[in-house]
Amino acid sequence: MNMDFFEYKHLPEHLQEVSKPLGELAKQMDESLIAGDEKEAGMRKLLEAKDCFVRAKLEEK
Repeated sequence: MNMDFFEYKHLPEHLQEVSKPLGELAKQMDESLIAGDEKEAGMRKLLEAKDCFVRAKLEEK
């Protein structure tokens, strides 16, 4: 998984509130788990969740 997808510093502050905790969790999982199919699936689902939560935050405006 390309960890660049979990970057958040380029986002406006109100979107960083949502993206940052998920980016930090992704980094923790990437560093603590051995590569494999299940890790890759989990990271992909975490990325999908982050994207959904960011879009949900955008809908609040």
